[in-house]
Amino acid sequence: MKISHIVHKVRSLRKERQNKENQGQEKRAIFVSGLIIVAAAVIAVGILTKWTFFLGSSLSTDTVKAKTEQFIFSSNLSGGKKVEIKEISDAGAGIYKIMVQLEGAPSLIESYITKDGKLFFPNVMKMDPTDANKLPQTSKNIPKSDKPNIELFVMSYCPFGTQIEKGIIPVLETLGSAIDFRLKFVNYTLHGKKEFDENINQYCIEKEAPQALVGYLKCFDGTNSNACLAINSISAATINACVSATDKKYKLTALFEKESKERQGNSSFPLHEDENKAYGVKGSPALVINGTSVESSRDSASLLKTICSAFTNKPSTCDTKLSDVAPGPGFGNTPAAAGGAATAGCETQ
Repeated sequence: MKISHIVHKVRSLRKERQNKENQGQEKRAIFVSGLIIVAAAVIAVGILTKWTFFLGSSLSTDTVKAKTEQFIFSSNLSGGKKVEIKEISDAGAGIYKIMVQLEGAPSLIESYITKDGKLFFPNVMKMDPTDANKLPQTSKNIPKSDKPNIELFVMSYCPFGTQIEKGIIPVLETLGSAIDFRLKFVNYTLHGKKEFDENINQYCIEKEAPQALVGYLKCFDGTNSNACLAINSISAATINACVSATDKKYKLTALFEKESKERQGNSSFPLHEDENKAYGVKGSPALVINGTSVESSRDSASLLKTICSAFTNKPSTCDTKLSDVAPGPGFGNTPAAAGGAATAGCETQ
């Protein structure tokens, strides 16, 4: 395909979009995702047809290796695990093939990076019509009940935990008291003392001010806990007292001080130890519905469908139209890229 044809296609898409009126926010997001896919196709075609004039000057393999390791770790793509580039080789067309080793992972991950170090391709994906952000739903295996019990296990700073939280919040707002939702925590941390502290903080918010939990999660960006407490009329004194009592009951700080030196600033986190063991929770996120571990895509529409499949008699709110665009990993409101993290998580081996 000639590049002029691709440019013409992009322009056609833009013109079509401009001619459509009364489009809601959800459709705009879908259109943006479509442009991202087209842009990705342009890059892919450029590589496959050796359009190497897209690329700048080549960096040495040692420089690319160091730059890639730093990028993967600092951007949280590794879920807090150590990263090492074990192999790097010339793949032609202006790119390097690299083999990435994540701490504790049983095998290497094949990735690619342009020789100028500006474009990183984390993994290889099949370019078929299937939406890679979607997972086969397992609703037929979920026990039904009049009021489904939803348990979501996360690490408060795991980018894939916050991803599913952003997807499930509109579902919680839609279904309200028709479900029993509980936010719970994986029985270890991977993102240091800040995660350890925030896990306890969110545990206490749900315990002391459950009606304000969703508002707090919508507000929290990883740095503004005190502001989010105030915005949602949550008593900081009450939460602090709960944190102190919880820490004393479970000896959490003592556990962190004992284990963090050997575990690179992380530790066990036993607040929901029994549930972790009962459901076989391995990492963040883990979704459990009516006592059954469930896989679901992380967009709001898919999560609503999955949760509503657990009702004996579905309420009319299950017919609500929610976004089918998966949120991106981490804090913020960026949508996921095509193929983005439908099953990725923060987990140690």
